[in-house]
Amino acid sequence: MNKNRIKIDIKKLNLWYSDTQALHEVEIKIKKNQITALIGPSGCGKSTFLRCLNRMNDLVADVKITGDIVIDDKNIYDKDVDEVSVRKRVGMVFQQPNPFPKSIYDNIAYAPLKHGMVKKGKLCDKLVEESLKSAGIWDEVKNILNNPGTSLSGGQQQRVCIARTIAIKPDIILMDEPTSALDPISTQKIEALMLRLKKLYTIIIVTHNMQQAGRVADMTAFFHLGELIEYDKTKKIFLNPTKKKTEDYITGRFG
Repeated sequence: MNKNRIKIDIKKLNLWYSDTQALHEVEIKIKKNQITALIGPSGCGKSTFLRCLNRMNDLVADVKITGDIVIDDKNIYDKDVDEVSVRKRVGMVFQQPNPFPKSIYDNIAYAPLKHGMVKKGKLCDKLVEESLKSAGIWDEVKNILNNPGTSLSGGQQQRVCIARTIAIKPDIILMDEPTSALDPISTQKIEALMLRLKKLYTIIIVTHNMQQAGRVADMTAFFHLGELIEYDKTKKIFLNPTKKKTEDYITGRFG
C-alpha cells in the first residue's frame, strides 16, 4: 500500500449558494489512508467543502460549483459520472447519529441489498457481521440484531451508522463532526475506531474540537471565510503554523 499516493486532488474549487460565494479557489491534495481534519470557525465552509466530495451539494437548489475534484485520476464532476455511484464510493457519517427506523440488521443490509451487492441469506449475514465488527460494535449488538437501531445509545447508534457506511464498501469516509453529540467515552471509542479504519479507508473529518484533530489527524486544513488558509501535517499546524490567522485561531484569539 502506497501511503504517499494522492487519493483526492482538488483544483480551483469554487462554490456559490445562489449569489453568495461559500468556497474560494480551494486547492488541496489528500493522501490515501490518512485522516485529514478540517478545522475553522462556524460558517467558514468546512461542511460545504466536505459535501462537495460526495456531490451532496447537488441536492441543494441554486448551487453552482466550478473546479475539479479528482478521485483516483477521475474528476467526479465530469458529465459521465453518476452522483449516486460517487456517494457509494464516498461514504458519509453525519453529526447526529441517524439510524434508519429499522432493525440493526436491516440498517446495515439495506444499501448492499438495494445496490445488488449481496442477496438475502448467508452472504448478507456475513456482510452485516463484518461491517459491525469493523465498526467495533458487533459484540454489543450480535444478540439484538432484530432490535431497532434507534433503541441504542447515541454512541452505539453512531457506530452502527459507521458500520452502515462501511457495508457499501466505500474507499473514502467523510465524517461531519461525528462526535459532537456524544459523551466523552463514546467519543474516545469513535476516535479509536477512526485510527483503525484509516488502514483501509481515506478519512476526512470536520471537527470543532482542536484536541480531537490533534489526536487523530495526520493532516489538518484550516478554513476561514470559505478560503483554505493553511494545510499541513497536524503537528506543524498546531505547533508551528505558517500563517498568522492559523495561529490566532489555534490559540483561541478568534473563532
